[in-house]
Order: sequence, then structure tokens, then C-alpha cells
Amino acid sequence: MNPYDIVTSILLAVGCFVAISGGVGVLRMPDFYTRIHPAGKSDTLAQTSIMIALMVQAGPTLVSVKLALISLFLFITTPTATHAVARAAHVSGLKPWRPGDPRR
Repeated sequence: MNPYDIVTSILLAVGCFVAISGGVGVLRMPDFYTRIHPAGKSDTLAQTSIMIALMVQAGPTLVSVKLALISLFLFITTPTATHAVARAAHVSGLKPWRPGDPRR
């Protein structure tokens, strides 16, 4: 096993762990606004980690450039989409959860 395989394995494991922990965070949070936070943060970090692992495995080729562009696109659009969805929920009148409120 060469060093590139080890680095790739570590980055893929980190990406999978972050994605799973983000899913658990979405299930554990009480309302929409607190659920969207772990979804957006963990999604961006997991995608970036997995894309970097794929770039390490591909080596210095055109495939790595394409993966870097995809990663950059996802790094910009995922937080933007999360913000747009949260803003749409706020504009539509969805109230944040407060302590003492029943869980939704």
C-alpha cells in the first residue's frame, strides 16, 4: 500500500464520518433552523474531503482539475443554497424553536 492510498483512505473515512455525524445532527436538532446548520456545514466538509481524496488518487491529471472545479462549485453553492432555504423559511413566517416549546 503506497502513501497515496493511505491518504486517500484517511480522507474518505473523514468524509464519511462527517457526513454520518451531520445526518445524526439533523435528526437530533429540535427545529428547522437548527437542523439546517449541521446539514450545510457537514455536507460542505464531507464533499470537500471526499473530493480531495479523489484528487489524491487521480494524481496530477485533467481529472484532478475537474474534481477541483467541482469541489469549488460545491464549496460555493452549498452554503448559498442553505442560506437561501433558511431565508425563505424565515420570510414565510416559520418561527424558531424556543426552550419550553414542544418539539416539532
